[in-house]
Amino acid sequence: MQAKLESRPSVRRCAVTGALGLALLVAGLPAATARDTGPDLSRYYDQKVIWSACEDMEAPKDLQCGKVTVPLDYDRPGGRTLDLALARYRATGDKRGSVLLNFGGPGGSGVDELAAGGKEFMHLTNGYDVVAFDPRGVGRSSPVTCGPATVEIIEATDGDEKLTDPQDVLRRLRDAAADCAKHSGPVLRHIGTVEAARDMDVMRQALGDDRLDYLGFSYGTRLGAVYAAQFPDRVGRMVLDGVDTLTEPLTEQGLAGARGQQTALENFLDWCVEDIACPFGQDARQARRLVEQVVASLDADPVPTGFGEPFSGQDMVGAMGQALYSRELWPSLERALAQLMESGDTSGLEGFVSGGVGFPVRDRTGIAVRGNTGAGLTDPEDIPMDNLPAALMAINCADDPDRPSAAQVAESLGRLRTRYEEASPVFGRYRLTQVLMCYGRPKGTDYIREDVKDLDTARMLLVGTRGDPATPYRWTEQTADRIGPSAVVLDNKGEGHTGYASSECVHRKVDDFLLYGSLPPDGSSCGSESSQGGDE
Repeated sequence: MQAKLESRPSVRRCAVTGALGLALLVAGLPAATARDTGPDLSRYYDQKVIWSACEDMEAPKDLQCGKVTVPLDYDRPGGRTLDLALARYRATGDKRGSVLLNFGGPGGSGVDELAAGGKEFMHLTNGYDVVAFDPRGVGRSSPVTCGPATVEIIEATDGDEKLTDPQDVLRRLRDAAADCAKHSGPVLRHIGTVEAARDMDVMRQALGDDRLDYLGFSYGTRLGAVYAAQFPDRVGRMVLDGVDTLTEPLTEQGLAGARGQQTALENFLDWCVEDIACPFGQDARQARRLVEQVVASLDADPVPTGFGEPFSGQDMVGAMGQALYSRELWPSLERALAQLMESGDTSGLEGFVSGGVGFPVRDRTGIAVRGNTGAGLTDPEDIPMDNLPAALMAINCADDPDRPSAAQVAESLGRLRTRYEEASPVFGRYRLTQVLMCYGRPKGTDYIREDVKDLDTARMLLVGTRGDPATPYRWTEQTADRIGPSAVVLDNKGEGHTGYASSECVHRKVDDFLLYGSLPPDGSSCGSESSQGGDE
């Protein structure tokens, strides 16, 4: 699922679902029995994770950290290696193994997410070690970076006037792609979901599990589906929540995001106008027009942030988009918009994207990829500040085989612009620029689009939320059809992105499956929380 990149240091660290990135240059497709065929991977599959206290990071005392070593290139396992960061909460009950988590993105640090939000998963420690990881190219696992080119990429596509000269935009994007490759080093050629899924199988073995028990959110559902296609006989209890598309091109993903966020915005405004404190008044139709006017006004005349940088209408759109992922954030979004409307204070809106913390711009270009001795983890202070957007671009374009020519892009841009603005007068322009982000980068793999289907695996649970602004419910149905009879769909009739954290019903059914193997019937549903969150 796509996510807009942000140029300011205060808005670059949010873990969002996205669909941008760079190509995976590997020969051939991964085999389902990767340990037993092809190059000898025994040195990687024979390792065990050594756990210790988490150092150099703010983390709960009961969180432990470790690492696994994987080959940079699975076709040449005797060459360079990468170390991947892991974190876990130990099982407190009768342990049946480990459950591996991926929180989505792509590009967000799983270790940081588990440290910050681990309480959501404590019930799973009744049977599991709960484990998260930084995928290759992310966080402490040899982070990629574009250096100063990250800002160039964003500025090249930021604004209506830029899109009137697509050839200039494409030239700048091509030059920036070359800079990303230069700053990131060799890991950039071996990044993407296909490789990350192979890494997860090494983790599974290193954790001592015969099968992979897994809980993936948003982009993490794509990662889980790819794992299941590569290693069907090693799938344990797998849950995919907020199901991503496996087939739609970037243009259609962007349109889906624009439509979903427009619907979420309208739902938010319907709620807001019932409150006398709503900064847009008490008429929903007028509130929608006013939002569009404020965005246009800020684009024409940005206001300064606390850092002295301009805050534009597109910055406002990006912040609203993040807040709309969860209904629980609506009161905070209302207050943040009131701050902006009443005094020009942008801090509340910035907080939705940065977690309330501003970070200075830093250009860290060193990449931890070494020879046969192993890479070592990257120190937290050495993680480049643009790692999230750089990894988001790298991973998602690695998964996308479409590379239209400059002439094709220029010819289609006007038509696409009309479609995006029709999908959302607020989010359409914001989403449109994303379809250009892979230009100048190598073609991605076609494995996901062509081969992740008709899977002969253990049954897995797919959770789709009807009001999800990021991963529309139809993607759950489409992905379930592609997976085949192994897919069991849970219909969450609620709002927000994913269901596990927002619906008690979903939370209970997911935990029951992971802990006890109890699957709900295919096609069963959870009611909205406003109707007591019960089953239907």
